[in-house]
Amino acid sequence: MIDKLQHRWRVNSRREFFSRAGSGLAGLALGSMLAEDKAQGKDLLAPKPTHHAAKAKAVIWLFMEGGPSHIDLFDPKPKLNEMHGQPMPASFGKVITAMGTASNTLMGSPRKWKQYGQAGTWVSDWYPHIAQHVDDLAILRSCWANGLNHVGSVCQMNTGDILAGRPSMGAWVTYGLGSSNRALPTFVVLTDDREVVGGPKNWSSGFLPATYQGTQFRQGDTPILHLKSPEGVTTAQQRSKLDFLRSLNERWGADKADDSELEARIMSYELAFKMQAEAPEAVDLKKETEATKKLYGMDDPALADFGTNCLLARRLVERGVRFVELYCGSGSGWDAHSNIEANHGKWCRVSDRPIAGLLTDLKARGLLDSTLVVWGGEFGRTPFNEKGNGRDHNPWGFTMWMAGGGTKGGRVVGTTDEIGLRAVDRPAHVHDIHASILHLMGLDHLRLTYMHNGRAERPTIVGGTLVPELWT
Repeated sequence: MIDKLQHRWRVNSRREFFSRAGSGLAGLALGSMLAEDKAQGKDLLAPKPTHHAAKAKAVIWLFMEGGPSHIDLFDPKPKLNEMHGQPMPASFGKVITAMGTASNTLMGSPRKWKQYGQAGTWVSDWYPHIAQHVDDLAILRSCWANGLNHVGSVCQMNTGDILAGRPSMGAWVTYGLGSSNRALPTFVVLTDDREVVGGPKNWSSGFLPATYQGTQFRQGDTPILHLKSPEGVTTAQQRSKLDFLRSLNERWGADKADDSELEARIMSYELAFKMQAEAPEAVDLKKETEATKKLYGMDDPALADFGTNCLLARRLVERGVRFVELYCGSGSGWDAHSNIEANHGKWCRVSDRPIAGLLTDLKARGLLDSTLVVWGGEFGRTPFNEKGNGRDHNPWGFTMWMAGGGTKGGRVVGTTDEIGLRAVDRPAHVHDIHASILHLMGLDHLRLTYMHNGRAERPTIVGGTLVPELWT
């Protein structure tokens, strides 16, 4: 009898244990979902605490779309010049490029190189103005990525994946930190006169609520389309219309709590109303001095568009925008499959003075310490030639740099091999770069998660290692 009771107790205890354990796990999941539902139904842009002390308050990402050549800009390769015109040694391995099997003919760089600053950092003659700022730059020469083509690679540099659908870095930062100025977007995208490869998916919120997606500002006198009220409509009338529209949307969405796009639409109307008062001042460059405009190269018609965007970026972070992404060469402008001299000669000239002006201006205003400036493209370019005088895509080893925002300037981190083909010392994948940017913003990429389809998604997917050499 006692044995039967003991057996029953053990069975009941096991059942009770698994029952309670299951309930506990369900409770944890339910608690997470309820918290997420609460977040989605309330103020999505409320300021949030950082995971640790932040070194940077804002990011300005200078995206050189098309793939700038690291071995012609920031990563000199004397051995490559010695081997110019020779077949690539088999020891470097077989390479399949975007245009097919690599041409094996090595092509040295005709650039002239000098050492600059107290650090003695090497920079080519294509970037003479940026070279004056090397003591503020942390140059990462050992970047690598997964994509071979522009669409996938631009997508990965923005979202962490070569396939579309994941949130962009700006969206993750907005989700993680919220807004610091309710009258302006938290995440702004500035493009030049062509469409970015892949379009808006590069600043999408992905599976995050739609509120966190980037807001694109356009070229010209009206960067924000449809912002002004029609003639004759007063502020009071506009406020009344928005209140009525909100009530209709809320009634429609009463039984659609999981519709983040509806909530984003409501919030976008509110943001647009607030922007009508503040955004015109933020994008109005008339109050900037002629000396400031000249600093950004706006006195030169060839530099004026990108210089204007760089100046706008400074004005936006000055007013609390957390993440500004500027594209230079939208539509793969830096894609030098042929005649790299003409191609890079053009885009280096377009970007050199404006970027140097931005760094100078941020530093003079005391903003560089709290603003992380990131420079780079979706990949680099190959050490062997294509079409005789161009270079193919190179995701295996390329250069990016960061300035301000807590980084330590005047240093070079990592190396590529003797010909600049592959990262060999301190390789840094795109996920490592993203993790490091988030870290500087006070966010832990492992803790910045969002429940999606039953999985706690994070910005760096299942990878990401910090590159502390950039700031320690």
